[in-house]
Amino acid sequence: MSKLTDVPKRILIGRALRSDKLGETLLPKRIALPVFASDPLSSVAYAPGEVLLVLSVAGVSAYHFSPWIAVAVVVLMFTVVASYRQNVHAYPSGGGDYEVANTNLGPKAGLTVASALLVDYVLTVAVSISSGVENLGSAIPFVVEHKTLCAIATIVLLTLMNLRGVKESGKLFAIPTYVFVAGVFIMILWGAFRGLIMGDSMKAPTADFTVHAEHQGLAGFALVFLLLRAFSSGCAALTGVEAISNGVPAFRKPKSKNAASTLALMGGLAVTMFCGIIALAMATDVKMAESPAKDLLHHGVPVGSGFTQDPVISQVAAAVFGSGSFLFVVLAAATALVLFLAANTAYNGFPLLGSILAQDRYLPRQLHTRGDRLAFSNGIVLLAGAAAVLVYIYGADSTRLIQLYIVGVFVSFTLSQIGMVRHWNRHLRAEKSVAARRRMHRSRAINAFGATFTGLVLIVVLLTKFTHGAWVALLGMVIFFVTMSAIRRHYDRVADEIAAEETPDDEVVRPSRVHAIVLVSKVHKPTLRALNYAKLMRSDTLEALSVDVDPADTKALRAEWERRGIEVPLKVLASPYREITRPIIDYVKSLRRESPRDAVSVYIPEYVVGHWYEHLLHNQSALRLKGRLLFTPGVMVTSVPWQLDSSEAAKRRARKRAEWNAPGAVRRGPVTQPKKDKAATKK
Repeated sequence: MSKLTDVPKRILIGRALRSDKLGETLLPKRIALPVFASDPLSSVAYAPGEVLLVLSVAGVSAYHFSPWIAVAVVVLMFTVVASYRQNVHAYPSGGGDYEVANTNLGPKAGLTVASALLVDYVLTVAVSISSGVENLGSAIPFVVEHKTLCAIATIVLLTLMNLRGVKESGKLFAIPTYVFVAGVFIMILWGAFRGLIMGDSMKAPTADFTVHAEHQGLAGFALVFLLLRAFSSGCAALTGVEAISNGVPAFRKPKSKNAASTLALMGGLAVTMFCGIIALAMATDVKMAESPAKDLLHHGVPVGSGFTQDPVISQVAAAVFGSGSFLFVVLAAATALVLFLAANTAYNGFPLLGSILAQDRYLPRQLHTRGDRLAFSNGIVLLAGAAAVLVYIYGADSTRLIQLYIVGVFVSFTLSQIGMVRHWNRHLRAEKSVAARRRMHRSRAINAFGATFTGLVLIVVLLTKFTHGAWVALLGMVIFFVTMSAIRRHYDRVADEIAAEETPDDEVVRPSRVHAIVLVSKVHKPTLRALNYAKLMRSDTLEALSVDVDPADTKALRAEWERRGIEVPLKVLASPYREITRPIIDYVKSLRRESPRDAVSVYIPEYVVGHWYEHLLHNQSALRLKGRLLFTPGVMVTSVPWQLDSSEAAKRRARKRAEWNAPGAVRRGPVTQPKKDKAATKK
C-alpha cells in the first residue's frame, strides 16, 4: 500500500499495532459490559413495545397479560444466564455455542449453531441501527425522511469505530451505555416514588387514546397463540447473551471468572430494566398499535398517517420526567445512541466467530487474520456489508426486521445447552471425586433445564413468527450452512491433493528432465536477458520460441538471430489465424504428451513500467499466456523483468515506503521487539 493511501487509513482507524501488543487490547469488566452486553441492555428500549404491539391486536384489555409475559421473560433470562455461566467456565477459548455443539453433538450441529449465530449477528446490527434511527427520527425530521440512508451511514461509522480496535471502541461505547442504564434506573425509581409514595397520577402521551382491536373477544387457542406470540416478541430482550461466551478471550485474566461475572451483572440489569418499563407502561396507560394510523383512536377518530408513534420507553419517560424536561432529553439521547451502539455486540461476536470458523476451514482463511489494529477487520467489514444490504432491502423498518429476529439465537441456545448436558455426562463417567461430581450434577441440571426451556421457546418462536418473516432467517441459516459446507469440502479436497506421501512413490523418485523455452518476439535487451537467465538454469533442453504472425517480422527475427550468432536454437510456430497464445499452448502440450516425465519451463520477458496506463500498452500477451499455462500440469512459468526508464519513479516510491516503514505489515504471529524499542522502554 502506498503512503498516499495509507495516510487516510491511519486517520480513520489509527496507527497499526504490533502483534505483541495484543494483551493490551484485553478488556476489564467495566469495559466488557458495554462492549458485549449493550445488545441485551438496549433491547429494553423496544422489547416492551413489541409485547404491547402484539397484545394490542386483541385490544387494550389484553394489556393486563403483559406482567405475566414479563415474568416468563425474566425466568427465561435467568435460565439462559445461569446456563451460559457453565459454558464460559467449560469452554473459555471463545468458540461459545459453536464449540460446545461441535465438540459434543458433532460437526453438523456445530455448523447449524454457527449458521444461526451468523444470521442473528447480522440481524442484531440491522434491528439495532434501524430502531435507533427511528428513535432519533422522532426528534429530527431529516432522519425520518432519509431513514435508510441514515441507517447505512450509521453502519459505516460504527464499522470504522470497530476497525480501530475493540478496547478503543469499548471506551467510546461505555459512556452512553452507562448513561442509558443509569437513566432507566432513575426513571424506574422516580416513577415508583411518584406513584407509590407521592400518589401522583402519571399519564403517557397516548393515555387518552383507545385502540381499535382487530380481533375482539379472543379466547381459547386464539388467545393462547396471541400470548405466545407476544412472549416470543418479548424474548428479543435475550439477544446478545451468547456474545459473552463467544468473547471470553477478549476478557482480562481470569477470563472465565470475569466473563461469568459480566453475564450475571448483565442479566440482573436487563431483567430489572425490562420489568420496570413494563410496569411503568401499565401505570402510565401507554397505548401501542401495529398500525397506529388506523388502529389508534383519539376521541373515536383514527390519528391518521401524520401521527408518529413513539416507543414505549419515550412515552414512559415523558410521563415520569415530563416531556421536554432535562432528564427526558438525556434519556432520549442516550436511548437513541445506545441502540446504535447495541450493534457493537455483533461487531465483536461475528468477527471472532468468523475467525474460529475460518480456522476450522468453514469460511475463507482471510477471516482468521487480524488487521492493523489487532481486530478481525475482514469479519467486521463482511458483517457491515451484510447488515447494510438487509437494512436497504427492508427500508430500515425495525418492525419488519424484528420479525426475522431471535430465531437464530434460540437455535444456538437450545443446541448449546443440549451439548453441555452431553459434556457433563462425558465428564461424569470419568470423574471420581465426590465434590466434583456434585458440582457436575448441579451444572448438568441447570443446562438440562435451560435446554428444555429454550427448546420450547424455539418451537413457540417458529410457530408464531414463521409467516411473519422468520422464514427469511431460516433461509439465511440454510444458505450459510450450505456455503460453509461447500467451503470446507473445497479446503479438504485441496489438502488431500497436496498432502505429501509418507513413503516415496513413483511421482517422487522417478527421474525427469527440464525442457526450457524462452518466448521471443524480437531480439532486444529483454529477450537477451531472458536467454542468459535461462542458460544459468542449466536445463536439459533450451530453445527459443516465436510465433509467425507477420512473415516480414519473422524473417527479420531469423536474420538478426543468425547475424548475432545466438547459440540457442530458434523455433518458429506457424499461426495462419495470427494468434499468439494458442500455438504456444498447443506446442507446450505436445511436449508434455511426448515426454510426460519432462517438466516444461517457460521464460517470458516482461516490461516493468512506472505508470498505471503503461500497463495497458505492455505485457498483455504475457498475461494471457500465463493465465492459460497455469492450468497446464507440469509447466512452470518464469517472468524475466526488464525495467523501463519510467519504472524509476516507481523505484523511488518503493524506496520511500521502505524508509518510511509503513505500519501494519505484520498480521499474525509473535513479533520480537526491536533493540531500539527495548532501549527506549528501559529509558
